Formats: sequence, structure tokens, C-alpha cells
Amino acid sequence: MSPSRSRNQTELDEQDYGPSRTQQRREALAVLALANQLVELPPSRLARLDLPEDVRDEIANVRRITSHIARKRQLAFLAKKMRRHEDAVFDSVRAELGENRERQRQETAAMHRLEALRDRLLEDDEAAATLIAEHPAIDRQHLRSLIRQARSERTANKPPRAYREIFQLLRELQQEGGGEAGDGIEA
Repeated sequence: MSPSRSRNQTELDEQDYGPSRTQQRREALAVLALANQLVELPPSRLARLDLPEDVRDEIANVRRITSHIARKRQLAFLAKKMRRHEDAVFDSVRAELGENRERQRQETAAMHRLEALRDRLLEDDEAAATLIAEHPAIDRQHLRSLIRQARSERTANKPPRAYREIFQLLRELQQEGGGEAGDGIEA
């Protein structure tokens, strides 16, 4: 012990004061972010979540407010109400939102793969042959017709109707197959 510090000060330093102000602020901001996510959810998804009744009522209040500053203030009040509850109350909600975020990421990645496949179909005739080989039940004539139309629409600078139809066709193939359409096709 240093001579400048008294024995009482050392004992006070060793006591546990709980979380620091920085940690308390982080936790409060995390609850505020969760409150914002709950307010932004569609009502059908919100109804499926296990939330306390006072929190549900306050979410409804926040949704009714249109003024930016008033909405921000009411959102902070919702977060304050949520902090009054135990953390365990919102664990299932956080888990549900986390799973949903992962599911959305997977769906977005699948959509990007289909878009890349569509672009490869327009650039390379081999990609169409490979897709037809992977999915023998596909209407070959219709697919090739859509590819030709999409190419001509692109060169004529017309609206991409056939381009969109190709995407719809690929998405239907993916849903029927239960997996990825064109997994084996590489650029």
C-alpha cells in the first residue's frame, strides 16, 4: 500500500460498485435499439412475440406518433419501460429477432446467387445448357426465348420484362428443387 493512500481508501477501491457508467450506457443504448426494432416490426410479427402488456401498449403509442422529436422522446420512454423489466423477459425476443436477421441474410444471399445466375445466362450460352442439364423438366424453349428477349431488351434499352421473368423462373426452380438453382454453374 502506498503511503499516500489511506487504509479506508484502499478498502473502498476494492468494493464492487456494480457496472460502470460506460457499461450502463451501452446497455441502455442496446435496449433503445431493441425498442426501435420492435416499433419497426410489422404488427403480425409483433403479435407473435412474447412481450409484457405494458410494453405492447407503449409500442402502439410510439407508432401513433408522427412528429419526429415526439416519436424519439416516446421511443426513449419505451426503452425506459423495457429497462424496468428483467433482461430475461426479452431474451426470447432477442433470439427471435436474431434468428430472423440470419434468415433474412440467407434469403438475400440466395437472391444474389439467382441474380448472378441470371446474368451468367445472358452472357454465356453454356450457362443455359448447364441449367437445362441440371433441371431436365424445365421448358427449354421458353427459357431460351426469355434469354433472347432479355438480350434484345438490353440492347434496345427497353424495360427489362424478360429479364425479370428469367429471375421468376429461376426462383420457381429453386423453390421446386428445395435448394439452389444452378449450384453447379460457375462463372
